[in-house]
Amino acid sequence: MATYKDANYLQQSSSEAFDRDYGPGAAARHAGIYRCMGCHREIGIAADHVLPPQGHHAHTPSQGSIRWRLIVYADHKPK
Repeated sequence: MATYKDANYLQQSSSEAFDRDYGPGAAARHAGIYRCMGCHREIGIAADHVLPPQGHHAHTPSQGSIRWRLIVYADHKPK
């Protein structure tokens, strides 16, 4: 699970960007932390980079298919 020390650097969002799952090898639409919804492994990735391929890690049948979901968006645009 992603953790943090200072809540001042995070804000809650109800954006639909957090509701979509991506398959292995898909382009990450947003920079941030993505979590595999089957096994809960997390990765950090830059926007438009490719999420890990199918062979990146194995799942048991009970974990289902590998599906990545954005859990923390990294806003890289200056304010």
